[in-house]
Amino acid sequence: MKHACLSYPILTTLAALPSTPALAAAAPAASEPLAAANLFQLLFGLIVVLIAIGVTALLLRRLGRLPQGPGALRVLAGLSLGARERAVLIQVGDKQILLGVAPGRVQALHVLERPVDTAAPLGAAGGFAERLAQLMKGGRS
Repeated sequence: MKHACLSYPILTTLAALPSTPALAAAAPAASEPLAAANLFQLLFGLIVVLIAIGVTALLLRRLGRLPQGPGALRVLAGLSLGARERAVLIQVGDKQILLGVAPGRVQALHVLERPVDTAAPLGAAGGFAERLAQLMKGGRS
């Protein structure tokens, strides 16, 4: 008789639970991490992040650099002289300095007595290189 008393609470608890096929059908759909809907949402989020990274990289490449704030130094113009060499015209206060930039080396090539007018279109004088050559020779266009 003792066994009958002990098994009675277990039987009443099992009878109160819903049937196991209903639980088996509802549980995988709600908690399955690799369900099709969850995978689609994960894939969609990954694609959105990759597109955002690509757009940001494209914009930075188009702009050439991050926008500069107000300051004493400004890059006015640049000219590629080779695969890794550049000539860069910078404004430092009221002076303009022509720099030669190469890997591991930056050298001041010339300090201009008369500043180059960067507001004027450079295409009218034949481009930056020709205009700079004229200014270094002392000619004014």
